[in-house]
Amino acid sequence: MAADFVVLLRHGRTASNHEGRWQGQLDVPLDEVGAGQAVAASKALAALLEGLDGKVRLVSSDLSRASATAGALAETLGVDLELDPRLRETDAGNWQGLTAAEITAQWPEEYEAWRAGRDVPLGGAETRSQAGARAAACIAELEEAQDGGTLVCVSHGAALRGAVCELAGLGWEATAAFEPIGNCHWVVMRRTVRGWRIVTYNQGV
Repeated sequence: MAADFVVLLRHGRTASNHEGRWQGQLDVPLDEVGAGQAVAASKALAALLEGLDGKVRLVSSDLSRASATAGALAETLGVDLELDPRLRETDAGNWQGLTAAEITAQWPEEYEAWRAGRDVPLGGAETRSQAGARAAACIAELEEAQDGGTLVCVSHGAALRGAVCELAGLGWEATAAFEPIGNCHWVVMRRTVRGWRIVTYNQGV
């Protein structure tokens, strides 16, 4: 058993996104712009999913910015929404809620190591590779359990970018070669006999 396609959707904008604050696993809600993005993305994805055969299973991170985004899609598609905490964003520990300037002022060496691409614990918590592997394992498990159709997972920017690279067998280091996934943008993947393929990346309305 397996899904025919997997759609990975990032949540809509939040006030922290707009202000440049690290959210991590803080439960920050969508702002007005983000709520509008969620509605627009749900309509676009509904049109996309019409062209894909089979049923749709919708699973989201339990953080409200993701679950609210997924809720708009669930309403548009008329499907149930499941929550899975393994799809949460990278845990950024002490950096959560702070701007880059505030982080630099308190942890200059650690922040510079992160900017240089080293796989360091963010704010003393989770590394990029750990978050990507966590999200990838969740997506792969859900995909394998599905009997055809499309699996839609709603998650977060860094976790999804890492998961895409892990699933494609590229390793976390390859995230540097991919643009960040925009708010309410998505990635389409599918698993073949030769492994996972990226069908589209960072697509949006």
